[in-house]
Amino acid sequence: MTTATSTPGSNLLTPSDHVLIMIDFQSQMAFATRSIDGVMLRNNAALVAEAAAGFGVSTILTTVAEKSFSGPMFSEITNAFPGQKMLDRTSMNAWEDAGIIERINEIGKNRIVLSGLWTSVCIVGPALSALDQGFEVYVIADACGDVSEEAHERAMDRMVQAGVRPMTSLQYLLELQRDWARTETYDMTTSIAKKYGGAYGLGIIYAKTVFGASEGSHAQAPE
Repeated sequence: MTTATSTPGSNLLTPSDHVLIMIDFQSQMAFATRSIDGVMLRNNAALVAEAAAGFGVSTILTTVAEKSFSGPMFSEITNAFPGQKMLDRTSMNAWEDAGIIERINEIGKNRIVLSGLWTSVCIVGPALSALDQGFEVYVIADACGDVSEEAHERAMDRMVQAGVRPMTSLQYLLELQRDWARTETYDMTTSIAKKYGGAYGLGIIYAKTVFGASEGSHAQAPE
């Protein structure tokens, strides 16, 4: 007989068990992105960045040919990490850049979470490379984009077949929080959700404004 316990599954992410790598969220890369609306892409990237910054996740920001071709990283991301250095590179596969690998080894986490542009090149490369070296790899699918829906979907299929675990930007935020009774990050989490969580965020605004609701306490039965 299997006995259930009130403990989280080992496959769930925590703020301290992974490194987030945000790859090539740059103007030139975004111009040709067609698998996701540009506004939604920036929104989801901002959600991921603010979640990671708020929870203190070890985060690497990397660009490709920033000064000569691709332009700066989205301000929605850099604003969440003021003063953090961009690791610029020439390789399409970030995993082939010695500076990035040095930083990954300094951080020393065996779980890698990826998001960025384009899915079929700049995400597939490090995802498959990290898997090959024994890392667990997660990809935030709606914080990635490609030149077509077909390109994005086939890239996701290829990675999942190889062992990558897909997730979404809102899922990432809520998985880091995971318990509304964690009061030290409750306000931050709901604030990010209200700003970037779409209809879910509107629901939080409504519930708090109309009912003064709070997810961190159990509902009281009427007398």
